[in-house]
Amino acid sequence: MTEPLSLHDTLDLLDYRRKVADLYASVRAATPGEATWLDWREQRDALFATHPQSAIPEEQRATFERLPYFDYDPTWRVTAALEPTDGDPLEISHSAEGTTTARLFALAHFTRHGTEHSLPLYWLDEYSGGLFLPFRDTTSGAETYGGGRYLLDSAKGADLGGPVVGQLPLDFNYAYHPSCAHNPAVSCPLAPRDNWLDVPIRAGERLA
Repeated sequence: MTEPLSLHDTLDLLDYRRKVADLYASVRAATPGEATWLDWREQRDALFATHPQSAIPEEQRATFERLPYFDYDPTWRVTAALEPTDGDPLEISHSAEGTTTARLFALAHFTRHGTEHSLPLYWLDEYSGGLFLPFRDTTSGAETYGGGRYLLDSAKGADLGGPVVGQLPLDFNYAYHPSCAHNPAVSCPLAPRDNWLDVPIRAGERLA
């Protein structure tokens, strides 16, 4: 059972969520490209290095410098067409104890280098709702965390914008590891099997 948060921890978590939301708001307001992505990286590194709610264990923060990423790749910024889909509630498995309840509501179809791909999009039945897009690819377990990465988690502030007229921007340069990749004491949702892509996505956060 998860221990209840103290007042101090609760306010720290509130502050962390606000800072993440502000960070993504600045991304949405800026011109897409490498400069905006580098600023996002710098601010995210600062949160991981200094914030009490950082996913980096407290005893490792003093030596933490930066998170590793693949080089910026503009071809991994795509626009997905959304296909509405009705789905039953799904219990998404966690890295440790627990599950997260979500509902499939659309498929995001996109093309890169002439190859078509699709990823299911989920609406969380927790945190008062939110768009959630986890994925795995063929780098998972070697170059990136084996449980997959997240691209969107709007309930926690990770929101790149859209959709507009049935389209959703997907920029995999902003893909990031879940907290459990940095701290095994944390239990977090893993990418469902339908969200596994049979291609390497060498964009976004990677393992050292």
